[in-house]
Amino acid sequence: MKLVQISDIHLTVPGERMGGLNPHHRFTQALDNVRAHHPDAARIIITGDLTHWGEPAAYQSLREALSDLPCPVRLMIGNHDDRAAFLATFPDQSRDLQGFVNHAETLDDTRLIYLDTTAPRTHAGHFCAARRDWLESELEACDRARLFMHHNVMPLGVPAEDKIALVPDDRAPLAGLLSRFRHRIDYIHFGHVHAPVHGTFCGIPFASVRSTGNQSLPDLVEPELLQAAPMAPSYAVILVEGEGTIIHEIPFGWDGPVFTSGTAWEDWAKPVAAQ
Repeated sequence: MKLVQISDIHLTVPGERMGGLNPHHRFTQALDNVRAHHPDAARIIITGDLTHWGEPAAYQSLREALSDLPCPVRLMIGNHDDRAAFLATFPDQSRDLQGFVNHAETLDDTRLIYLDTTAPRTHAGHFCAARRDWLESELEACDRARLFMHHNVMPLGVPAEDKIALVPDDRAPLAGLLSRFRHRIDYIHFGHVHAPVHGTFCGIPFASVRSTGNQSLPDLVEPELLQAAPMAPSYAVILVEGEGTIIHEIPFGWDGPVFTSGTAWEDWAKPVAAQ
């Protein structure tokens, strides 16, 4: 199974820039790259911060951008999103009985679980008791699961970034839940941090991806200020086979020369003229 994860697209009202970049251009580049190279993906999963200011026109732009893709798309909201505005534009979006954008589906015997980790007027993540109950019921009913969400549920050792991770009051009970079901959860995938970070939490491997916009510069000392720059963007291709996971980072924005070479020993021999 091939999954494409795109994150932190931060769409604006068309024509408005974000962080010095045109987020719509970057997102279009990413989707064009997926169309060209990964039309066989089972899903395109966008893990939040669909918009930058939660404006209806930005969500409408997203809806139009997703109208012609080779596979189904699954959407999650992030801290920059507005749940009501999102649902007004995507009224058919699946959600749980409490109205959170929690939803799930089964592909290749794996339950793909998409989580809503947002709360109003805060950039930190939240996952309340009602959401944990929903997740628990999903995990109880499946043999194998893979979680997708916007926020990182664990601290990452980046002090400023960790201030807007999942809040400690929700992190501890969620960690207990994840620990109980860790043998059923193959991976945790998230966005939010605008950088590739890998590790384990509660015995479960996790990975984040770059943004299609600005990238973060992880500072392991700075306690207050988040740092970012308009560095090269990418998305992730996740290859799943049984219990195995391979994640490729796809640098879709590169438009410079690409060099090719064979794999035989002689293909890398020093040219005679250079000796």
